Amino acid sequence: MSAEPGTVRPGGRTARVRAAVLRAAGDVLAEQGFDGLDLADLARRAEVGKTTVYRRWGSVTGLVADLLADMAEQSLPREETGTVLGDLRANAALVQRTLADPRQGALFRAVIAAAACDERTAQALRRFYEVRVAEWAPCVEQGVTRGELPAGTDADAVVRAVSAPLYYQLLTTGVPPGAPDAERAARAAHAAAVAGAYVGQRSDQVRLAPQ
Repeated sequence: MSAEPGTVRPGGRTARVRAAVLRAAGDVLAEQGFDGLDLADLARRAEVGKTTVYRRWGSVTGLVADLLADMAEQSLPREETGTVLGDLRANAALVQRTLADPRQGALFRAVIAAAACDERTAQALRRFYEVRVAEWAPCVEQGVTRGELPAGTDADAVVRAVSAPLYYQLLTTGVPPGAPDAERAARAAHAAAVAGAYVGQRSDQVRLAPQ
């Protein structure tokens, strides 16, 4: 079976072409939004052949999917401070710095807006967050092992609870979150987790009861 456009991870010259095109795509998303993306224009910006871009990614949505995959791969690894609260604070600080960055914040707003009306972009965005949540979930699992959190705590849900208010602030007010917002988000998620708010079935295991 042939690979989906934008999913191959070759090295050498092809890797340099990919990096140049993805960098150009990120710039355009941050500057103009999703509607500003055009494969021919991106080829010109990246100084690569138009045919190469069309053959490799096939469409704007294929390119955005690859951009999100690359962003997930390049994101900083989790920090382990020795306590759940310390780890959640580190996670919140990382999210806050990303959303407050002029380029990254604008890029995420553009992708989230596109995901609302394009299913392939929405799927790519979900995969991006799955990777990032999976990276940080062990911090919560280790906290359960150390006895800091109740047994059965849904690690993924706790990690999402840290970043959710930061994204909500950015999307509903247009104001990037600051360091105090990150601190508050981390402490709120930690307090809820300690109280057992995230004990129970994982969200991906919940099923509706038969009628």
